[in-house]
Amino acid sequence: MKLTVYNRQKVQKISKETLKLIEKAAKLCQKTEGFPYPCEASITLVDNAVIHELNCEHRGIDRPTDVLSFPLVEYNELKPQITPGDIDPETNCVSLGDIIISVEKASEQAQSYGHSLDREFAFLAVHGMLHLLGYDHETKEDERVMFQKQEAVLQSLGLTRE
Repeated sequence: MKLTVYNRQKVQKISKETLKLIEKAAKLCQKTEGFPYPCEASITLVDNAVIHELNCEHRGIDRPTDVLSFPLVEYNELKPQITPGDIDPETNCVSLGDIIISVEKASEQAQSYGHSLDREFAFLAVHGMLHLLGYDHETKEDERVMFQKQEAVLQSLGLTRE
C-alpha cells in the first residue's frame, strides 16, 4: 500500500516519528483487512478550522470533528466493487480515498481519555482507514465490530489506553 501523510497545520509540531506511526497504523489496518488490490490513500493533518469547514460542507455538521474519511471505493457486504476504471493505469493502484485528522481534536481527546497523543493519532488513522475499507458504525453491531478491529490493530502496535 502506498500511503502519503501530509501535515497541513501549524497549530502543533508533529514529529517525524509520529508521522511514521500514523502511516504504520493505517498500513497495518489495511494489511490486516486484506484489501485484495494494490492500493493507495492519503492522510492529511489539519487544524480545527479546516476540519470544521469540511464537516459543515460534507456532513452538514457545524463544528469541528476528530476525523473525516472520504472513501472512493464502493463496497457490497465489505467486498470492494472494483471496475477497471478504478485502477490507475500509471500506478496500477486503487485509490481508497482520503482521511483528514484534526490535530487539535486529537490533542484534546488524548488528554481527555488519559492516553498518549501518538495513540490517539494511530486510533484516528485506523478508524479512518476502516471507513475507507467499507466499515461504518451506523448500528450498535457495526460499531462493536469496528471498535474490535481498531483495538486489535492498536494492541498489535503496543498502543494501549494507559
